[in-house]
This record gives sequence, C-alpha cells and structure tokens, in this order.
Amino acid sequence: MVQTYDYVIVGGGSAGCVLANRLSEDESKSVLVLEAGRSDYPWDLFIQMPAALMYPSGNPLYDWKYYTDPEPYMNGRKVSHTRGRVLGGSSSINGMIYQRGNPMDYEKWGADPGMETWDYAHCLPYFKRLEAAFGAGPSDEYRGHHGPIKLKRGPAKNPLFKAFFDAAVEAGYSRTPDVNGFRQEGFGPFDSHVHNGRRVSASNAYLRPVMKRENLTVETLAVVTNINFDGTRANGVTWQRNKKQFHVNAGEVILAGGAFNTPQLLQLSGIGDAEHLRSLGIDPLVDLPGVGENFEDHLEAYVQHASPEPVSEMPSLNKAKMPWIGLQWLLARTGPAATNHFEGGGFVRSNEDVDYPNLMFHFLPLAVRYDGEKADTKHGFQVHVGPMYSNSRGSLKIRSRDPYQHPSIVFNYLSTEEDKREWVEAIRTARNILSQPALAPYNSGEIAPGPSVQTDEEILEWVRNDAETALHPSCSARMGSASDPMAVVDPLTMKVHGLDNLRVVDASVMPYTTNGNIHAPVLMLAEKAADLIRGQKPLEPEYKDYYRHGVHSKDAGTLGKKQKVRS
Repeated sequence: MVQTYDYVIVGGGSAGCVLANRLSEDESKSVLVLEAGRSDYPWDLFIQMPAALMYPSGNPLYDWKYYTDPEPYMNGRKVSHTRGRVLGGSSSINGMIYQRGNPMDYEKWGADPGMETWDYAHCLPYFKRLEAAFGAGPSDEYRGHHGPIKLKRGPAKNPLFKAFFDAAVEAGYSRTPDVNGFRQEGFGPFDSHVHNGRRVSASNAYLRPVMKRENLTVETLAVVTNINFDGTRANGVTWQRNKKQFHVNAGEVILAGGAFNTPQLLQLSGIGDAEHLRSLGIDPLVDLPGVGENFEDHLEAYVQHASPEPVSEMPSLNKAKMPWIGLQWLLARTGPAATNHFEGGGFVRSNEDVDYPNLMFHFLPLAVRYDGEKADTKHGFQVHVGPMYSNSRGSLKIRSRDPYQHPSIVFNYLSTEEDKREWVEAIRTARNILSQPALAPYNSGEIAPGPSVQTDEEILEWVRNDAETALHPSCSARMGSASDPMAVVDPLTMKVHGLDNLRVVDASVMPYTTNGNIHAPVLMLAEKAADLIRGQKPLEPEYKDYYRHGVHSKDAGTLGKKQKVRS
C-alpha cells in the first residue's frame, strides 16, 4: 500500500529539521522526512562533542565525501567537500560557528526583482525567532532570546584571543561587541552552536524535541531517487533503502537536500538544462537552465604561527591526553572538548571598493587543519581567512541517470581577476594583523604560508595548492523572478518555476552567498519558508539601522535605507 502525506521533506539536514518542526505544528497535516544518512545517535561522541568536529570529515559513516572535478584555476587539484551523512546534515558535523552575514547581504537579496520580502528588515525577525543568544543582553533588539538554537558567546578567554583582538586594533581595525548585532565589521567573540558543552545541531534543536508527534514520521537511510509527477504537478517521490524500492504520495514535495543534492535530484527528475538532460537520456519535464548553475562557495586558507609561550590549546591534540579530556567532557561537559575553539574572529574590508566586509577571520588558539593534521610545533595559533564575495561561479551537473553517482562539481575558484586580487589582500591583511606588537610575545614565526611566500604570484600559488573549501556551497537553484531565465525558485512561495506542489528550501535557493558561515542563514530561510508554505502571515519586518562604513552612530543616516551593494 502506498502511503500518502501532506508534506514529504527530502532531506533531514538543517533546513529539513526546521521544516519538520514547523510544518508538523499543524496537527491536521502529516509530515514525512526522508534522510539519506543515518541517525544522529545521542551517544555518538563525534557528533555531540564540540571539539570532535574534525573526526567526521572524511569518515564515510558521517560524510558523503564529495570532491570537485579538477579545478581549472587551482592547478587541477580536486577539492574535497565534507557533507553531513546523518540527521541534522552538516549541522551535525560542522564547525558550529553562528554567523548571520552582514545586513547588506540581505539588502542585496531584496534589491533583485521579486525579492523585496527578503531584505534585512524581513529576514531579521526570523533570525530573532530561531535564536537564544545568551551572549546578548535581554534588551538587545537585534538578537533573539527564546528560540530553539541556543548560542554560546566566546568566551575567548585564552590569552591568545585578547592578543589577537588587540593586534587587530593596532592594525587599524575596530572591536565590535557582536558581529551578529548592530555592527558586524570589526573583531570580537563569536557565537557558536554550543550549549552546556554540547553541539546544538538542527536535529538537536528542532527535530528531536518533536519526534514523538503522531503526525511526524522520520525515515533514515532513505535515498530519494526520483520526484514523481502527474503532468507538471509533483505528487510523490520514489526512494530506496537497502536496494528495496518504495513509493510515497505527497500533497507537496519539499526539497531540502542542500546545494549538492537538491540540484542533483531536480536534474534526475527531468528539471534542468534540457540539452544536458537529453544527452543523458532523461526526458526534460521543465527546461530550467539555472539548476546547478550560479554555484558559489567560500575558499579559505590557514595562516599559522608557532608560539614560544605554552598558552595554546595544542596540547589538547596529544593523543595521550585525549582519554582524560574525553572523560572530563562525559562527566561534566567541560574542558577542551566542550568548545569548537572558533571562539573569536572578525570581519574587515580589504579595499576601499567594497562597502562592507569582504574578508572573514576565524582565530584559533592552535594550529591544525580540518583533517586533524597539526602543525609541527609544540604551541601555535592560526587564522582562517578568505574572501567572502568571490565573483567566481561554478556548476553542478549529474554525470548519469544513476542517483548514487556523485555529480560533476566545479566551483572555478580563483577564476577572476577580482577573486585573485582579494586573495592577495586577504593574506596580506592577515599577516599585517599577526605581525602587530600585541602578538609579539606569543609569536615565534610564521609556519604557513612561510617566509618564502612574499610576492603576489607566490601568494596565489600557495592558495592554489593549499586552500580548502570553507564548506559553504550555495546558490545552485537560486530564488528569483520567473522573468529571470536563470532563476529556479519563486521567492514568494519557494515553488520551482513551471511546476506545482514542488518547493525548494535549503542553501541552494540563496541568490547570493552571505559573508560568513551559512548555517544561520539557512535556518532563517527555512523558518521564513515554513510560514510561506503554511500560508501563515509572515512576521512583521523590523526596520532597524545597522553599521555602515562612514556612519559612526546609530542615529546617523536613515533607518532601513537601501544601500549600494556589490553586484
């Protein structure tokens, strides 16, 4: 017997967990979540322990292990992309950094035709609805205080953090009390998805608290292979588990598989560039050339230094100490394992051509890569840095009709002159900050890139060979007006253009990526989309001022004024 649900959500990641919670609030509606990965077991230390974040990467139990094709401007190097293979998606294995992005990101969204209800004023109340920002005071009008995402501020107590913040001021930059509040530009403690020493994934925050609702069903290890249609009306999906095939009917199908899986499933189902689909033997249902195009990502590099002072967190990487560190976390949720270590950083403008920060810094009081490879030093520190608004664009295209074959992925990192220029600026800006007097007592020399890398071309060559993805893929099925030939999703309904009862809600619909980690924007987007899907009145916009370069006080300028943004 084929079961029928009002909503079938394809993907139990960040957006899928939000949708499952909000859509199942209506007891008259039945909701099915189909997650291709496994469950995020509460006893799984690699998921729940914040400092264990590096271990799932590359592990097929947690990671889909995507790779780009040889990147043409990165010396033909394939760049690995970790994507969560568990409930909660990448929020169950990511760095737990909470960054909204700059208010002007959303002003740029709202400036596009048909996107007026996605400007900062309309997005702010949804950020506030999802947050419980414990680092913000109860009267802070920019932050939420009662939402499901419990956020830890800093604390950035290691002396290396203070030295880094002081060094940034010495280099001519400012401090800011909250990069997610009135002023993003500057340096200070970061918010993280950590509460009481434990990861706050989208699953922990949204899905698990409502798993017992009678109208909510969650299936794991459920690989959706096709969207089913009656004409141009989506009426269900086909999915597999252990080579056994299932069909389910749906009042609405909502794709929440992320920037890789959503365009892949759309193409497998006949939605995309018609010529490409025909070349693979797929009959096009709707010719939408924007599916899989406009692909954006953030590339980042690690500028690492050795330290002569025994103040870094490098000893916590010593395997001999890990049993005690793990026991400390198990018994009291404290110690080095209770933090993601990304407790502070900042946002700056690297040149006068940009109106708001185009570089993001994550500072760590240790020197280590995501793959767990630590620098050859007893003590050290590093910054992750990279341009936030690269104008390089890539694409995602399925290789065959096989839903289990990973698609062709190319981001074209470093393909434009602007991209290359800002990368040189990024490394020089990082070096300028790290060479300031405040850090001198803790600095015994640069490990990476190293003193041999000095000229612009040497910097770019190091980036080509050493930079990694910041794991922020987005914009591969972007929102936009139906008059835009490359737009895929209607911003007022989240429906796929030209089709009925098929919606997309995940990072793929972002029209432009934001200048920071994208998990928070995805949660906001899903909160807002849930209201649109349910036909509820959206939250009232909040027209609050925000910091802009050249404006030095809250009462200067015009509230809610649209600002010039980069195209």
